[in-house]
Amino acid sequence: MFQHYIEEFNNIKERDPAIKSPLEVILYPSFKVMISYRHAHKLYEKGHYFLARWISQRAARRTGIEIHPGAQIGKGLFIDHGTGVIIGETTIIGDNVTLYQGVTLGGTGKETGKRHPTLEDNVMVSAGAKIIGSFTIGKNSKIGAGSVVIEEVPPNCTVVGVPGRVVRQNNERIPASDMDQIHLPDPIMDDIHVLQRENTELTNRVLELERELRQIQKNK
Repeated sequence: MFQHYIEEFNNIKERDPAIKSPLEVILYPSFKVMISYRHAHKLYEKGHYFLARWISQRAARRTGIEIHPGAQIGKGLFIDHGTGVIIGETTIIGDNVTLYQGVTLGGTGKETGKRHPTLEDNVMVSAGAKIIGSFTIGKNSKIGAGSVVIEEVPPNCTVVGVPGRVVRQNNERIPASDMDQIHLPDPIMDDIHVLQRENTELTNRVLELERELRQIQKNK
């Protein structure tokens, strides 16, 4: 446990420029919750599920960060301004991952077994982003603020929007036609437009037939 204290202390001190003195680290919710998580996770692995959950829920009430003790978290996780962060039971997080406030690493509620996402090394998830389901976010990828990610993301990508869309990969920008975050696909509205178009065509055809009928009657 002492080793965990040292690791978490150094991790926060090195990665948060707002820290003016080393003692500030012990006030950070990220520091407190990760110490509790490491303890709870060891208990969880030994089958002490109730005690592990008790520790994790107590930490959640104190810090606003909820980490299930079953989650697998590597070294160097940094949770900045972590209020509202939720990490599900089967989540796997690699090394040097950064999460900001309001991030959810959750499941759809329908799967069994592995039902939460896997974040590989050096992933950054911005404020308010939601990653939902059992799939992988590749190494060095960045998830934009407020994005909702529901499918796999390759390594070295930047994802934005709802639903999340890859806008940059391997440091190369995706063509502008694929970067519109406002005019996203809406299948329901697309169907409505198709019905409106078909209705207009049908109305015009009926009017045309009525004119032809009147012309025939006139000629008689």
